[in-house]
Amino acid sequence: MENSTILIKVCMGTGGIAAGGTEVISAFEKELQAEGISAAVEKHCSVHKVGCRGFCARDVLVDVLIDGEKTTYEYIKPDMVSRIVKEHILQGEAVQEWVVKDDYRTFHEKQRKVVLSDCGEVDPEDIGSYMERGGYDALRKVLTSMTPEETIEVIKSSGLRGRGGAGFPTGLKWEFARRAPGDTKYLICNADEGDPGAFMDRSIIEGNPHSVIEGMVIGAFSMGAHRGYVYIRAEYPLAVERLRLALEQARKKGLLGEHIAGTEFSFDIKIKLGAGAFVCGEETALIASIEGKRGMPRAKPPFPAQKGLWGKPTVINNVETLANIPYIVRNGAGWFAQFGTERSKGTKVFALTGKIKNSGLIEVPLGIRLHEIVHDIGGGIEGDRKLKAVQTGGPSGGCIPAEMIEIPVDYESLAEAGSIVGSGGMVVMDETDCMVNIAKYFLEFTQAESCGKCVPCRIGTKRLLEILTRITDGRGRPGDIELLESLSNDVRAASLCGLGQTAPNPVLSTLRYFKAEYEAHVHEKRCPAGVCKNLLTYTILEEFCTGCTMCARVCPANAIVGERKTPHRIIQDICIKCGACFETCKFKAIKKG
Repeated sequence: MENSTILIKVCMGTGGIAAGGTEVISAFEKELQAEGISAAVEKHCSVHKVGCRGFCARDVLVDVLIDGEKTTYEYIKPDMVSRIVKEHILQGEAVQEWVVKDDYRTFHEKQRKVVLSDCGEVDPEDIGSYMERGGYDALRKVLTSMTPEETIEVIKSSGLRGRGGAGFPTGLKWEFARRAPGDTKYLICNADEGDPGAFMDRSIIEGNPHSVIEGMVIGAFSMGAHRGYVYIRAEYPLAVERLRLALEQARKKGLLGEHIAGTEFSFDIKIKLGAGAFVCGEETALIASIEGKRGMPRAKPPFPAQKGLWGKPTVINNVETLANIPYIVRNGAGWFAQFGTERSKGTKVFALTGKIKNSGLIEVPLGIRLHEIVHDIGGGIEGDRKLKAVQTGGPSGGCIPAEMIEIPVDYESLAEAGSIVGSGGMVVMDETDCMVNIAKYFLEFTQAESCGKCVPCRIGTKRLLEILTRITDGRGRPGDIELLESLSNDVRAASLCGLGQTAPNPVLSTLRYFKAEYEAHVHEKRCPAGVCKNLLTYTILEEFCTGCTMCARVCPANAIVGERKTPHRIIQDICIKCGACFETCKFKAIKKG
């Protein structure tokens, strides 16, 4: 391997660090030093940290590039490093049993990466790494050869819509703020990602914070703002740390602050830490929080583009929206618009989680079929069970049934199906999931996160949760299903902000597609999926029971009786339905239902 250029890239996103990325980097540095490689000029060998690679379940992921030829390893631990150095770096033979398998390639094959194109490639703590790949070229282009109006027109022509959930055209929002009277205007990056199971914005900031900063400066130039904020939740310490470092580096390079890139334009950014209130993802509540007030929404109009932070025109874009901007300006509106559909242009980042074989962070063209995400990228359902539903849009979204697996994933199609794209949460569910219980889970979240300002949301979500709890506890009453639907529609129509207006979506979508499950819970006092504890009955099947007594020994209520080597039985009045017997039986002699 004489005279070779060697690059080693280790995933150091949150998933990579949790899997031992820090220790893996240290092991590489020590092993290389021990072999005398790091000191040898002809080797040109270096170890770099990179952000999330997407396939978080395979961390620690490591790329070894020798003269540009890349080999990716998965599940790497510190004690595996020595062999990689000796066999691959010194002898040129990759350790094949640790190289990523075909499903890793399949996971990435149908993706189209724009926002994530540099994540996993650049060092998020080194501005030079981003600039080597064209970082800040778009900003220089805008400041030196384009007017604000021309820049806005590029974004409008690209078809970029807000990636935070509402899907409002980004260029149009900038144009409204540009036309608003006044010299003081603000641009806010909404990084208050609060959906359960969502980690898109966090991963973008952790993996490539400079793309967000560059997008913010371009946006500020376009609308005429000179001050900006990144509103980010304090629960994201790594993202906050890397963002702060990136801001310092951008200022030192003259790409942020006074007279950016030697021009007359000045703009700077402050970080505002949020306390984790879901409602502060709503733009007017977010503004109130920055102003030092309680994070509660207000009625609109006026919209923030006319009257926002401290009464001044304000644009709020989420992380993914802003991270798209540099790539659109650099490559052109037509390049971005080639991805997606006629009304839903570009790509979208999703956090693919749940009962799926390949979970992680993905970026796909809008309009891709849900089937392609679940079965091609995701690899299908865990344990080869049957797909039941896919929940999109987080607590504000809805559940798409397996029968609609060919639905295009775009703003219009999901809305017609009773769900939303949202910020990008995507949870896959199988036949073992109870859809009534799923609706209850999301209502528990939105009810707890309601700010309480308006009655429809404060009281309506509480009543919805009470009804769902009653149904899953086996106390459902005739009329409950109709009451759920009626109340959900009232809450959606009368709530003040997006939290309340979308909170009933999980209920309405599950009622729409899985009404039979609700009817089984209410009328038959039965949970078809076998999830709702109070509706379960455990029965011993005599033909399979060997009388081994194992179930009786683990039963905490002494509800199982019978002689050794003879079939046992469960006393239903004593059974506490804990499931210990079901989990213990090796002969599948216990039926749950």
